[in-house]
Amino acid sequence: MGIIVEVNLLQDDDKYYIEIVVQPYSVPISLRGRYYYRSGSVKQELTGAALNEFLLKRAGHTWDDVIEEDASFDDIDEETIKKYLRKANEAGRLPDVEGLSFHKLLEKLRLAKNGKLKRAAIVLFGKDPGRFYPNTFVKIGKFDDDGFTIRFQETEDGNIIQVLDKVLRTLDYKFLIRNISFVGMNRVETLEYPVPALREMLLNALIHRNYMGAPTQLRVYDNKLTLWNHGMLPDGITLDKLTQNHSSYPRNPILAEACFLGGYIDSWGSGIMKIMDSCKAAGLPTPVMEEDCGGFIVKLFKDNIVEELLVKLGLNQRQVKAMLHVKEKGRITNAEYQEINTISRQMATNELRNLVNEFKLLINKGYGAGSYFELVN
Repeated sequence: MGIIVEVNLLQDDDKYYIEIVVQPYSVPISLRGRYYYRSGSVKQELTGAALNEFLLKRAGHTWDDVIEEDASFDDIDEETIKKYLRKANEAGRLPDVEGLSFHKLLEKLRLAKNGKLKRAAIVLFGKDPGRFYPNTFVKIGKFDDDGFTIRFQETEDGNIIQVLDKVLRTLDYKFLIRNISFVGMNRVETLEYPVPALREMLLNALIHRNYMGAPTQLRVYDNKLTLWNHGMLPDGITLDKLTQNHSSYPRNPILAEACFLGGYIDSWGSGIMKIMDSCKAAGLPTPVMEEDCGGFIVKLFKDNIVEELLVKLGLNQRQVKAMLHVKEKGRITNAEYQEINTISRQMATNELRNLVNEFKLLINKGYGAGSYFELVN
């Protein structure tokens, strides 16, 4: 397909000039061995992992479907395959595999071809995927709310099935707090964030990530948890469509298909909805999902009284400061609102009334000089 160019002859007073209009092009353009794409009005060069992914796609391949010439079946972890088969048996999606050798099984799953392993087989079942692809690990860090100060960190590596278990276990033991409640005489412990949401986030990240890019990064804060993964949303999927029923466009289709057959994921793009539904059932705010720094980030929050969510809701900075004050102190008066924001009584009255009537975040209690504001239950 060529580039569509429109040429117009225009007149301005007694002068004539030619206008050349180049229509937007959906793929990068090659010039002297380099590839360029346009972002808004800026021309940018396609480099690194993004360039590699584009060239594979142009050749009709995906990263996971490429044969790994340096690998052999000795690089496959048989215990992981056995665990996969047990889960596949529970899901009932993998018929006619009984009695197959591991070699034949991998061929059936399209993870091997002509006796050679594909990249998907290494990241899903490999003994040491990092030997072939150095960024297959997951970084986990506990951060202060400033976003920069790290308290402690861990790194988990291995194949996808191993890393999934390792990360969830590490979060449970070292990073997340267990909430304790009682049902009758029984003590019930739950993590700060629902395990189904965490599991789905990790699976989406490990299966759909760009393996030529940076490692998956999980950050835990006092009030939120974020998971960043290298790789932008695939063509045809927008942030708006993520929260609706949509078709699945996996970056690594061979890997995704094997995980579907093994019962680890569904094949209809429902992962995001599972995360949202799990948070809703746990009484947590709706997760925030964004494209960020060449990747995709999912953010879980413990409650709605977080600066990032309050700003998204439309509160101004004075109102945000007041809401954080109420979260810490339990209440706020008109006089305190004036003091922490250095504003007049009338402005404080208007903005507090706005938090009560429009945003429905606060409730006014008491009368006259004893009046104060609390969070809506």
